Amino acid sequence: MWLNLAAVEERLTTRFVARRIVYLTSTTSTQDIARREAEAGAPEGTVVLAEEQTKGRGRFDRAWVSPAGKNLYLTLIMRPPLDQLRSLGIVAPLAVALAVEDSTGLTPRIKWPNDVLIDGRKLSGILIESEISGSAVQYALVGPGINVNFDIEQSPAIAGIATGLSRELGRETSREDLLAVFLNHFESLYESAPQGDTVFEEWRSRLDTLGREVRVTFGDQVHEGTAEDVDRDGNLILVQPDGTRRTVEAGEVTLRA
Repeated sequence: MWLNLAAVEERLTTRFVARRIVYLTSTTSTQDIARREAEAGAPEGTVVLAEEQTKGRGRFDRAWVSPAGKNLYLTLIMRPPLDQLRSLGIVAPLAVALAVEDSTGLTPRIKWPNDVLIDGRKLSGILIESEISGSAVQYALVGPGINVNFDIEQSPAIAGIATGLSRELGRETSREDLLAVFLNHFESLYESAPQGDTVFEEWRSRLDTLGREVRVTFGDQVHEGTAEDVDRDGNLILVQPDGTRRTVEAGEVTLRA
């Protein structure tokens, strides 16, 4: 039931990501523990990993269903330069998509900005939080949750919109393999992102949102139009009904029929 960390470490090819792992059988949220670790000086690449979250959360403080021993709940502590901070929102969902593809043969898509989907159902969400002082990033917390072997039907609140790998494959899959492949991809993409457009273009090519009519809400602001493109920072370029273009930072996206 519990993760075999030795099996994960055997599969790792990383230089610094996950070379320190804080492993918990149960916690409120891996983000909470990672923040405490980061503020105490944890090295970049530290991973906080839990079997269960009692107060797991996604973006906008939405609850994230986190049953024990079924899925992957983790937070990576990163310390990027300020000009690389935004790339985490590109790197993290792409690393999840590539890991799922490599481990299962499934072909995930990405709903802007960073939800990972299979056939329109949410497989993974990523919460990114950062602490900035002046022009320096003190730390960034990258927290993916991936539905692996959880029976989605046991949670009626999300059964209609979410999925898991076991549901898609008709069998359970190795969490150890998926975790290691994700961590390997994450480090590789993180180091490659500043060197050119390859990572950005691969992320962009998987976006399920482009070309569709969308409603973007953030706080009390609502914008509607066609998702035309994304810029290099990962912002959405929206063509509004009057033909004007608006650049929208990561908000809450609702796809319209």
